Amino acid sequence: MKILRQAMQLPFLLFLAACGQGQAPGPAGAAGVPPPPEVDVVTVSSGTATLTRELPGRLQAVRTAQVRARVEGIVEKRLFAEGSDIKAGAPLYRLEARTYETAAASAAADVAVAKQTLERYRPLLEIKAVSRQEFELAEAKVKQAEAAQAKAQLDLENANVLAPISGRIGRSLVTEGALVGKGEATQLATIEQIDPIYANFTESNSDLLRLQQAIKAGKAKRADGTKAELILEDGSVYAFPGKLLFTDLAVDPNTGSIQLRAEFPNPKRDLLPGTFVRIRVAEAIQDGAIQLPQRAVQIGPQGQSVMIVDATGKVVPRPVKVGGMAGANWTIAEGLQGGEQVIVNGLQKVRPGGMAKPLQWNPAAATAAESVPPAAVAGDKK
Repeated sequence: MKILRQAMQLPFLLFLAACGQGQAPGPAGAAGVPPPPEVDVVTVSSGTATLTRELPGRLQAVRTAQVRARVEGIVEKRLFAEGSDIKAGAPLYRLEARTYETAAASAAADVAVAKQTLERYRPLLEIKAVSRQEFELAEAKVKQAEAAQAKAQLDLENANVLAPISGRIGRSLVTEGALVGKGEATQLATIEQIDPIYANFTESNSDLLRLQQAIKAGKAKRADGTKAELILEDGSVYAFPGKLLFTDLAVDPNTGSIQLRAEFPNPKRDLLPGTFVRIRVAEAIQDGAIQLPQRAVQIGPQGQSVMIVDATGKVVPRPVKVGGMAGANWTIAEGLQGGEQVIVNGLQKVRPGGMAKPLQWNPAAATAAESVPPAAVAGDKK
């Protein structure tokens, strides 16, 4: 029986020994602690920054012409494709012209009769068979007939409606068979010249005065104010830079703002009149400025702040005060001295007091990764 009892206890002892081998001595709790999350950081440094301002604006065609019927008639044919680019002088509409052809022929006949009468009076004047007054009256009738002929010829030419300017034509406002020009110059279509294109925008006069005071105080230097960038509705920067054309000399008393206008190339006709955009203009140059990407600055009820990874790897919040814009970056007026590691990407993975592994942010690589289409990424995974 003793031997049988020992045989039955042997599997249980073997199980305990195996469990004891799985609990090898080591640091307490080390196996269950995950590594600190990786975050992208920028090391704060000062340098020269070009202060910019983004102002709301709206696009406008450089030239706009309303195509109108200058004579009365029935529209026989439309001669253009809606939404196409046309050249100045291109035929757009043809009106029924038989009435004007008849009038032009009659006017030409009147000129011929008047000239014939004048030539018959010429030798008679020399022999005083007609008076000087009768001869001068015949000359006047020739001029009157020629004027009537010119008017009839112009009406005949206006039966063919031509493009007054080059540009892109919109939809036709009339169809074949419509009576136009009856008592008024009927609008037929609109042509807009959109290459280049204007961007009209406004700037607060108070902001402009503060900038001028900062420049006078030596806190900033005046930048090249002739260049402008256009920010599209999706936040991207338009590929072609523009130039500032003028700044209005008067302040709008209703809004306290000044009107400005910039001009942008539009070779592909991507920009359309009436589109709301933002225009970025350089206003001043500041030395010793600290810049941070916009995504690094958090704005809350307590103000602006950033998250810093200190020398021990701990995440520490730091209140800051932002200044102006420098392109797509904020300038930091207060709160940072230089050398701090500010988190740019990965803020959602950390919390104040926690640990993080800082990696230097590479904006070029981040931009390239964001530009890869999802289909390409999926193909790589396959």
